[in-house]
Amino acid sequence: MLWADRIAGEIVKTRKPRDGKTFLIRDEKTISGRVHVGSMRGVAIHGLVGEALSEQGIANAYRFEINDFDPFDSIPGYLDAEKFKEHLGKPLYAVPSPEPGYANFAEYYGDEFIAVHKKAGFTPAYYRLTELYRSGKMDPLIRTALERSGDIRRILKEVSGSEKDESWLPFSAICEQCGKIMTTRSYDFDGEMVGYTCDRSPDGSVPCGHSGRVAPWKGTGKLFWKAEWAAKWVVNGVDIEGGGKDHSTKGGSRDVANHIAREVFDYEPPFDIPYEFFLVGGKKMSSSKGQGSSAKDMSDLFPPQVFRLALIGREINQQIDVDPSGDSVPRLYDWYDELAEAVRSGAVDDHSRLYTFCQLPEDQATLPLPWQMRFREVAFIVQMPHLSLENEAERAKGSTITQEEVLAVNGRAHYARHWLDTYAPEEFLYKVQMTLPKADLTGAQKKALGALADFIQGDKRSGEDIHARLHELKEETPIAPKELFQAIYRIFLGRDSGPKAGWFLAGLPHDFVITRLSEAAQQL
Repeated sequence: MLWADRIAGEIVKTRKPRDGKTFLIRDEKTISGRVHVGSMRGVAIHGLVGEALSEQGIANAYRFEINDFDPFDSIPGYLDAEKFKEHLGKPLYAVPSPEPGYANFAEYYGDEFIAVHKKAGFTPAYYRLTELYRSGKMDPLIRTALERSGDIRRILKEVSGSEKDESWLPFSAICEQCGKIMTTRSYDFDGEMVGYTCDRSPDGSVPCGHSGRVAPWKGTGKLFWKAEWAAKWVVNGVDIEGGGKDHSTKGGSRDVANHIAREVFDYEPPFDIPYEFFLVGGKKMSSSKGQGSSAKDMSDLFPPQVFRLALIGREINQQIDVDPSGDSVPRLYDWYDELAEAVRSGAVDDHSRLYTFCQLPEDQATLPLPWQMRFREVAFIVQMPHLSLENEAERAKGSTITQEEVLAVNGRAHYARHWLDTYAPEEFLYKVQMTLPKADLTGAQKKALGALADFIQGDKRSGEDIHARLHELKEETPIAPKELFQAIYRIFLGRDSGPKAGWFLAGLPHDFVITRLSEAAQQL
């Protein structure tokens, strides 16, 4: 059983919607810069569970928070540090956008992240954290948290081992003088006002030293995040919300939030879905480091269906690792094609179920199944200007391709070109050498190349014909297969590896192939 179906079944068996009608699914992301692709796993897991519930006729709604209220705690490496250092410590909504046309920093990068959601077919209802605070919806929870700050301090100590002094309050005020929130510490709630001092210097933020008192309502500050997490469940009426496995360990942030929800807010925590990380090249890196690690970078490599496969194809307790600079990209396309072939052959199992969920929601009922040319072959052909992609696709299929298949192969070519231009490793990059490279060929290699030139003279030979002749030459010359193919790749591509030799040679201009083979056979 696919993990999404299993989780949906567990929810239906163990939970009832709080409002008696609709399960509320929630996820969030703090928009502190370009969002790492790892955050898309949560988007996809929550979205797919919603799709599985909907398929069973179970009403559900998916809300996604753009967190624009957390502090701007570091400057991403791709931004001008001098321009942004004065904003360190401010709420994200108060940091200017890197580009004109956006209200603030969080809106700029949030818009990019939302576009990736939409491409992958996940369309939750969005809200901003500032909306919850400024509307006053958080005020009752803030009051409760401040009045019961002693209980929250106790929970932190008992559950996570974190000790806070008796003056500590689970609230961060925005300094009225410098506008920073990361530099303040709050104390002394008198029922209406909170005292604070702007004197902390975390992560290079410069405090102004101001002290004052502020009414902690309507967005003048925010709750300590573990208390805030529990409060957001209450305000939104959340039924289902998972998170990365690091949050769900014993004593972790989810454990703390669960205790605060039950003991302080009298609220049963949502159904949890702990999941493993999405790695890039084996690393859980931030999107400010590492080429190809942002959600947008990764989504630009795949059509929606293959991108969804990358996000949902593994069990949620398994890591996902995609390295754009290795062979992960062609392997993902191969995996998708294998699923499609299984469905075409009539399979009704977890493979066909996964293929169904790879499709955009609007296509899941009809399941489009166009024949597709392998990504590796497309990536080679688009580097050969003398080859027609559609002709080569028909040759690979063995029959005329339909208009739907023409669109599919041209779409795949678009992604292949982008990958080749950005991340593809050297082994996938091919360029026909216009003059004969120095190849250091053995006598056996030259003899085989000369015999191949004689075979190709006259009528143009097909890839199948050349392929068959190469296998004959291995016995006639004799020559080891590796030596024979290596010689062909060296004289045409200047390297020791390449595509299927017979079809490669058949696709090159006829006279060019004969001349190059003859030159190489006579090379001193």
